[in-house]
Amino acid sequence: MPEKEVSKLSIYNSLSRKKEEFEPINPPFVGLYVCGPTVYGDPHLGHARAAVTFDVIYRYLKFLGYKVRYVRNITDVGHLEQEETEQGEDKIAKKARLEEVEPMEIVQKYTISYHKGMDLLNCLRPDIEPTATGHIIEQIALIKKILDNGFGYEVNGNIYFDLEKYQQENDYGQLSGKILEDLQAGSRDTAGIDEKKSPHDFALWKKATPAHIMRWDSPWGEGYPGWHLECTAMSLKYLGNKFDIHGGGLDLQFPHHEAEIAQCRSAHGHDPVNYWVHNNMITIDGAKMSKSAGNFINLDELFEGRHEKLAKAYSPMVVRFLILQSHYRSKIDFSNDALSAAEKGYNRLMGAVALLNELKSSPDFSDAEGSLDKEILDACRKCNESMNDDFNTAQVLAALFDLSSKINALHNGQLSKTDLSKNALHEMVNTVDQFVFAILGLQAESTGEDGLTDELIELLIEIRKEARENKDFATSDKIRDELQEIGVRLKDEKGGTRFEIDR
Repeated sequence: MPEKEVSKLSIYNSLSRKKEEFEPINPPFVGLYVCGPTVYGDPHLGHARAAVTFDVIYRYLKFLGYKVRYVRNITDVGHLEQEETEQGEDKIAKKARLEEVEPMEIVQKYTISYHKGMDLLNCLRPDIEPTATGHIIEQIALIKKILDNGFGYEVNGNIYFDLEKYQQENDYGQLSGKILEDLQAGSRDTAGIDEKKSPHDFALWKKATPAHIMRWDSPWGEGYPGWHLECTAMSLKYLGNKFDIHGGGLDLQFPHHEAEIAQCRSAHGHDPVNYWVHNNMITIDGAKMSKSAGNFINLDELFEGRHEKLAKAYSPMVVRFLILQSHYRSKIDFSNDALSAAEKGYNRLMGAVALLNELKSSPDFSDAEGSLDKEILDACRKCNESMNDDFNTAQVLAALFDLSSKINALHNGQLSKTDLSKNALHEMVNTVDQFVFAILGLQAESTGEDGLTDELIELLIEIRKEARENKDFATSDKIRDELQEIGVRLKDEKGGTRFEIDR
């Protein structure tokens, strides 16, 4: 087993609806598959939530010593506008038609945009990033196997999955909790329903109409794969017929992941994965993200402050910090207040990290056990225990802020360095470094030529405010004067302190 493990990792399995002890199929190897984006638009907050969630899971599994193969696909064909009824245009083909370019130009443009956004959020790239169009052969082979086993049928060049046959021995809806009889499509667009055995049967292969640009040869004529089939084919190709963890957003439980389970059982006779992990959704000012409602925010708009709902720009690390403040199975509400609070929290944490780097070289810490040791070691242990409890980053941050309070108190003399042993200090330094950077994936914000960022100045203003409240006017004046020397002028006003920079 991994050497760094303190307590046993447990993961909430969406299929069983309970936390389960994590037992890899073939330790120390772990297979992780995550449904990636359909690349027809710029990345948005929903993409950020999923990417950060599974980036942390990937990081932590590697931290524990597992050899992880992380696969996240790119959907570049087959994702139709109406997901549940499989009606409407292909999302990428429609975008290409509107912009009067080739579909693969759309794919290339928005794949690059997605990578740029996730890189700014400091999300590690997956080990394999397959595309649906690059795996047509594997998808056709999977369809043949499903047909051979009697769980599919052909009508006019379309191949459908036979849910009635599947339901005879399987529970379709086990993952999502949906009951098949309640799933009758509500769409007025019923094209193709008459040729299905059941309106619930989903497409494995769609016959291409004369106007459909994206098309491939198959035993059933020219067409393109169904959206659900893509992830099944790619995950099984790179992770085997059964692997450890399959992740994605909660909105993918039905129909996408439900269909993946059905396809794998029909082709191979067993479930594709042991642990299903789903991150919850994002709301903006309490409402679901929606372009028509005007609360749909792309990452570029967020990082540059170019949206009417934003009071200012927020850095990628502040966005990442806000995501980490909530457990991945909880909803997150993005608002200016939430982002502002996250910005302050991020700055305080990074300020404590900087102070700790100064403290660790101090000779004043005790060689013997100190009175602060237990509190420090308990907070360090809490970081490990929280991550092992279904990747609870919110509790990790709470423990890190406990340590931050101790760091600040040791730095300003409220706590004596002689009350902390060098061994406990060493453990705190390692824990903060490992969890802040390696596991949570936070970074210190880059600075300009003068070494300043607006966030750092705001942090100094906050420290100065606390100093004034504590009647420590020497520190308050020192911060003001030294900032002025490097061209930052503070202006104390009724509503607070603002700054101007001469650059």
